[in-house]
Amino acid sequence: MNSARLILSVLFIGFMAWLWLPYFSQTTTTVKNQEDVIAKPDYTAVELKQTAFDEQGKISHKVTAAKMELYQQLGFTYFEKPIFTLYNQQQTWQINAQEATLYENNQLILEGNVVAKNLTNNAMIKHINADNILVDIEQQTMSSEQPVELIGPNLKTTGRGLRADLKAEVVELINHTRTIYYDQ
Repeated sequence: MNSARLILSVLFIGFMAWLWLPYFSQTTTTVKNQEDVIAKPDYTAVELKQTAFDEQGKISHKVTAAKMELYQQLGFTYFEKPIFTLYNQQQTWQINAQEATLYENNQLILEGNVVAKNLTNNAMIKHINADNILVDIEQQTMSSEQPVELIGPNLKTTGRGLRADLKAEVVELINHTRTIYYDQ
């Protein structure tokens, strides 16, 4: 019986080796990780300069950017190093940031070292500094939930949160932290 067991054991081991051979001989293929691309832009512009007009033919806003990518199917436009200039009859504001996203409903989100400059002479507020600001281009409003710094000719005010109506020339800090008045 020993020889029968030996033959059966050799056949069993040979059969198992034959079944498992493809598993052991598989070559491992390394897949190069490419950056996951969610979508490709429909249109890309470098050194963009654009002017938009309202229904009356007056300049609504101007945009310059180092790079612009339009994602039409997703409903937004992405900007690198944008400068948006908003015009209304009372004031003109120039807002720049590291990047911005403009949605189809004219909601603009600016992020990274956002500086909003009031280009109107003798304005009470000359600069607004924040990490991010939401701008409604049609309504001419700005808002932020982040820390904000308002700088005027003789004052510097800091707080958290901002609501501004550029048409009505009203800027409101949500949570006032500190105001410094400089000698006049």
